[in-house]
Amino acid sequence: MKKKYLMAPGPTPVAEHVALEMAHPMIHHRTPQFSKIFAEAAEAAKYLFQTKQEVMILSSTGTGGMEGCVTNLFSPGDKVLVINGGKFGERWGKISESYGLTIVWHNVEWGQAADAKVIENILKEDKEIKAIMVQASETSTTVAHPIEELSKLTRDRDDVLLIVDGITGVGVFDLPMDKWGIDAMITGSQKALALPPGLALVSLSEKAWKFNDSASCPRFYFDFKKERKNLANDTSAYTPAVSLVIGLRRVLLDMKEEGLESVYRRHDRLARATRAAANGLGLQIVAPDSPADSSTGIFLPEEIDGGKLFKFIRDDMGVTLAGGQDQWKGKIVRIAHLGYIDSFDIIIAISALEMGLKKMGHDVTLGKGVAAAQEILLEGY
Repeated sequence: MKKKYLMAPGPTPVAEHVALEMAHPMIHHRTPQFSKIFAEAAEAAKYLFQTKQEVMILSSTGTGGMEGCVTNLFSPGDKVLVINGGKFGERWGKISESYGLTIVWHNVEWGQAADAKVIENILKEDKEIKAIMVQASETSTTVAHPIEELSKLTRDRDDVLLIVDGITGVGVFDLPMDKWGIDAMITGSQKALALPPGLALVSLSEKAWKFNDSASCPRFYFDFKKERKNLANDTSAYTPAVSLVIGLRRVLLDMKEEGLESVYRRHDRLARATRAAANGLGLQIVAPDSPADSSTGIFLPEEIDGGKLFKFIRDDMGVTLAGGQDQWKGKIVRIAHLGYIDSFDIIIAISALEMGLKKMGHDVTLGKGVAAAQEILLEGY
């Protein structure tokens, strides 16, 4: 027998009671019964996003939500500033380019966060820029960008939007949409919401909706104005992912019962414990200056074959971690601590990493990382 553990930053584990609720017999999506569930999920999503605005529930991955923000808010030729500090920052630019937008690339060294002062200077020098596109948490590098500082650059301006990919940020750390003045924010079901992949949640500010009035990029399925109209009638424009919406309602109500501050403290504790474990093992953190609470990136010892290590930990030990992408492929390991992950999941992940490193020939003292993590995890009890 081999029990399996999912410790990658998406998809994340699904709680048993949520999976059981989604396993109920299928119901039709154009019925009062489902509309009630849909309405409750949409209302609870406002609590998660900390907004009075509608939160659209789309049958899509988070990338669909990103694409929808591009097509619904801009016209071909519009100039946008893309903060590119990893694979998902790069994705903002690729989506925008595919719809004919003009991209101002601001490349940030992998493992580093954007500097709001630098962004401020870019906006001052180029008055044609209509948006900042950024990740709250750059999943590929485990970096948290300074969203609050960036929001101060745009919230008092009518001509520039702040568009935030919060796919591994929303529900992990504080991103108060209305308070900070975030104009568009996205998350996906398979991250902090601890659901299977297949839902994107998107909310727009009133300023963003004004941009929508003049945007001319082509769109059909991801038509936010159409979704907004249907949302007012407790439904979606097209067939929703019924089972996922049922699960979404359950998860959001659970998060509301726990309270957002408690949710954020839990993620912070798990993140600090994971970083402490890495330090205890003498390993370098990928983003020491601005680490995200969604997952921790750790550089592997140079002599270790990362691909071989991941395969051993996943296939032989049953623990799925995440590796690096592009230039960091085979060089880093990423351990998730978002969603339905708790203290002893972290212990398992760190134990697996220690044992895997030892199996690969690295001189590691078993239990040293675990002990460092335990000191912090005890705070939760």
